[in-house]
Amino acid sequence: MKPHTLPAHDHPSCTAVRTLLQKISSKWSTLIVTHLEPGPKRFSELKRGIGGVTQKSLTTTLRELERDGLIERVVTPEIPPRVDYSLTDLGRTLLPPLHTLTAWAVENESAVAKARLQFDVKTDKSA
Repeated sequence: MKPHTLPAHDHPSCTAVRTLLQKISSKWSTLIVTHLEPGPKRFSELKRGIGGVTQKSLTTTLRELERDGLIERVVTPEIPPRVDYSLTDLGRTLLPPLHTLTAWAVENESAVAKARLQFDVKTDKSA
């Protein structure tokens, strides 16, 4: 397998990639994307399903994900208007890497917890 050639850190494409990675790896973005995997959801369903997210944070993150082309916002003219959010084709391409990261986290959670404990013990002794 050929290794990827990465641009220099000050190259404009690297800055753009870093910005995108920061957005899609944020706590709320990953939770929203995974909650939309089964299908479209209304704002209140997302807020309830995710838990702990403020209305402002959810609104802001949904707008950013829509702007980036990862989710779609569909307004159905009813009374009151119905708004559904769903993953776009581009957004669905984010699911496999998220599944891989989730599997890694589940598989390595105890090893990370052990490393943290060892670090904390070592740090407390040197303080």
